Amino acid sequence: MANVSVFNMEGKEVGKLELSDAVFGVTVNEHLVHLAVVQHLANMRQGTQKAKTRSEVSGGGRKPWRQKGTGHARQGSIRAPQWKGGGMVFAPVPRDYSFKLNRKEKRAALKSALTSRVNEEKLLVLDELKLDEIKTKNMQKVLDNLKVKKAIVIIDGDDQNIVMSAKNIPNVITASAEMINVYDIMKYSTVVMTKAAAKKIEEVYA
Repeated sequence: MANVSVFNMEGKEVGKLELSDAVFGVTVNEHLVHLAVVQHLANMRQGTQKAKTRSEVSGGGRKPWRQKGTGHARQGSIRAPQWKGGGMVFAPVPRDYSFKLNRKEKRAALKSALTSRVNEEKLLVLDELKLDEIKTKNMQKVLDNLKVKKAIVIIDGDDQNIVMSAKNIPNVITASAEMINVYDIMKYSTVVMTKAAAKKIEEVYA
């Protein structure tokens, strides 16, 4: 099992924690991690772009000049793609970019992402994280004590004091143990989680 240091909110090491190899010690599958990140980004796309084809733009009901005898190239409509104000060839239309990953693939990708953070020593465990009030300064102080600038903070449950205190800190997000995803783990350079969150992750994803 992987042993990681446990810190308190002052940034001092207060013990060790054994993490389950079933979640934090698997063989890293980079291909699945890549697929999970691509899927996350694709699913976030709105796909609402739209441009008009020549059949949708207004005007151009009649032939601009007769077929022969003018010296001009033959034209059928002033709304053909080569005309200013004409329609677009193969115009983009609203579409769904999302695609599906199997549940086992998603879970394997998440375990690989967590394992990679453990291997890189970028996973920090706190014995507890409690704030008495919603105050950004207090949350920032905890992160400064841990020497962390860009992180995802994983907690067990939905503590609004922590969530709201971290909301205005640049490059810091919070997530509950049940709602973590591969994209956020790979995007933020450090993963900070409480001992309770680590146990919850092991229960849910083992």
